[in-house]
Amino acid sequence: MTSATAASPPPAPPGAPRPNRAFRMLRGSLSPGEFAAAVRRAAREIGERVSCDARYIGRVEAGEIRCPNYAYERVFLHMFPGRALTDLGFAPRETVRGRGARSAARAPAPRTELPRVPEELHGTGALSEPSGVTPYSRRPENHAENHPEKHPEESDVLRRVFMTGTTAAVATASLAQIPGGEQPRRRVGGAEADAVEEAVRRIRLLDDRHGADGLYQRAAAPLRSAYALLDEGAARQSVTDRLQASAGELAISVGWLAHDSGRYEDARSHYGEALATARLLGDPGLEAHAFCNMSFLARDAGRPREAVRAAQAAQRAAGPLGSDRLLSLLALREAGGLAALSDRTGCEEALTRAQRLFGRGPSDADPEWMSFFGAAELAGLEAQCWSALGKWSRASSHARRAVALQDPHFKRNIALYTAELADDLARAGRPDEAAAAGRRVLDLLGEVQSSRVQSILRATARVLLPHGRVPGVARFLERHRGVGRIA
Repeated sequence: MTSATAASPPPAPPGAPRPNRAFRMLRGSLSPGEFAAAVRRAAREIGERVSCDARYIGRVEAGEIRCPNYAYERVFLHMFPGRALTDLGFAPRETVRGRGARSAARAPAPRTELPRVPEELHGTGALSEPSGVTPYSRRPENHAENHPEKHPEESDVLRRVFMTGTTAAVATASLAQIPGGEQPRRRVGGAEADAVEEAVRRIRLLDDRHGADGLYQRAAAPLRSAYALLDEGAARQSVTDRLQASAGELAISVGWLAHDSGRYEDARSHYGEALATARLLGDPGLEAHAFCNMSFLARDAGRPREAVRAAQAAQRAAGPLGSDRLLSLLALREAGGLAALSDRTGCEEALTRAQRLFGRGPSDADPEWMSFFGAAELAGLEAQCWSALGKWSRASSHARRAVALQDPHFKRNIALYTAELADDLARAGRPDEAAAAGRRVLDLLGEVQSSRVQSILRATARVLLPHGRVPGVARFLERHRGVGRIA
């Protein structure tokens, strides 16, 4: 007689993947490839970059991916609003220790809903569906077309939205409830940690679209609030660790805004703050990020040897993280410093390494903050290296490729690459083409505010002054003078 135990299927070995049936239900009647395309479309709607394909969907449904990285998390929560990751069949983040996951203590609590980015930021509020598990295949295929991009004149509104409902507001409300004197003090909790994390995302989103100028002073307030919250103390160590890690990322974001708007000393201070936080936490991902930005800053500030050393330190920190894309970016940072030192051999070796690493493709280990780093950024950073080496034609070729490949969401980068293209063409002795590219940059300046872009354009205008009799160049110089940007 066969026992019930013997008739039951053997238990899965410990740690074996468990199929994600909830996620499979969400796919509905779509094939894995069709659903992957829907994921990529949803990512574009919120300015995210994911390389989703049928294989990734299959790995999720097979349970091989127990919890998605932060980029996929934002996309999935956007596709299925009102649901947590656990509703989509994923494990709570603090129970997963993959290559790309932060330590459990720094992960968001599984039942704490992250603050949603207001609709004014991305215009995609119509995805809500009735409660319950609804297959994504029921959503209209042309949803993205129903939400046109924001007009340039709305940029000030977006900045105000950023400052309302994010860390500044939450922290102000929290700190206002802290009694003075000898009374007990309110302990900081998960809601405040969520708000700091959301502030980092919003700053990055606004910078991608509008550039740093005008954002830096506003973004400094949430950073001060984040450190004020740390000073108040949290109820749990896990919340303290989350606050510290997010404050470190926020310091890097604010430092970048200072960097891009020409405030190099402020940027250096913010990056140093982030590095100290990373060392305190023993967080190699945050340390690599801080060193990455310090390398970029040092190159721009005319300290190329420091740029190389910082890039190499970043690569040492990033080595165990398992992200080839991160190592590719850091190799490009090293190449930039070497180019500034006129070390062509070393620069070419670093560029080759960067291309090889980039060619391995994205992975779940790629940090959340690297959403900007794609083929366009690779080409743009290569263009900067060749420009620093005085190889203007080669630089302009890469800059042109960067402009062509750039996702329209990253308007600040489109303006930057186009300005670099104009400058490279001007120095390569092609004034007509340079002026045409310069006029395209001027068209973007109403929407993008970046001192870096304006500085490059001023340099281009000076190079083109001797060609002022050429009609196209004359039109560019006249427009440029009209906005008062010739130094």
